[in-house]
Amino acid sequence: MIGGKNLNPKQKKRLLKIARSKKPTQANDYIATMTHYNDLFADFPTIRILINNVLQADRLLKRRLLPQTLPKLLLPDDTQDVIYQQLNAKFPAGDPEGDRRWNELSDALPDLDKKLRNFRDYLETTYGMWAYISAPVAKDVAEFIHGRPTLEVMAGNGYLSKGVRDNHQTVFTTDSKDWTKENETGKHPVTTVEKLTASEAFDKYRDQVNVIIMVWSPDGLDIDWQLLQQIRAADKNYDFIVIGEKDGATDSKTFWQHAKLLNTPDVKNLNQHFTQFDLIHDQVYLVK
Repeated sequence: MIGGKNLNPKQKKRLLKIARSKKPTQANDYIATMTHYNDLFADFPTIRILINNVLQADRLLKRRLLPQTLPKLLLPDDTQDVIYQQLNAKFPAGDPEGDRRWNELSDALPDLDKKLRNFRDYLETTYGMWAYISAPVAKDVAEFIHGRPTLEVMAGNGYLSKGVRDNHQTVFTTDSKDWTKENETGKHPVTTVEKLTASEAFDKYRDQVNVIIMVWSPDGLDIDWQLLQQIRAADKNYDFIVIGEKDGATDSKTFWQHAKLLNTPDVKNLNQHFTQFDLIHDQVYLVK
């Protein structure tokens, strides 16, 4: 299926469930295939832009650097028509080379479309990066923090904390590291991560920080709700930054039911570079 229109929430969740139930593609195979497709579709700039964004993000992450903002990684609905028209203009009718090129490109499209859609799965299985934290997003968060000491809980490999620290902000980065046996979360830290649960981290740093960050808390676990109750019970007014998909792939149902989501200019600024590149519509929230 090319394009991503008219998917209702049930269809989206079904597709995500199917994608996560399959054995993940080996990292080297994924990048090698995308590099091959970059050469194969060299005459089609719209397609190459998408592929090059994937390859460039991977190159930066390999160097332990934050990647740049991604476009929507979906092939346009008219991709097959564009290829046909371009080949039709280049090769006369009945030319064997034109037929060969058409077959080669059209046969590759479904797999290319699937791999673009599954880039997040590649990031998860290779780098333990669940939320796509780009350098511009980290800069926006750092500007919002603006010198205030910050605590990140459930930080995983610490991508957002690294970006915030790179922008000269103080952040205490913590994670329970309970997931290292299940996936790549915690196995590839890009900054110093202290082993603490969210509750333990809040208890330790509550008097030292003014901002709290929580990125992609696991769905189905009420760790996030327990933390929100601790924050509300404290005799202090914290800014609580949450990155996730409301009523979707992240955070507990109870959390979203009880979270008060602010709608302020700060929220707009925090989301100015946070783009949705696949079927998951996560974003940056300020929660009270």
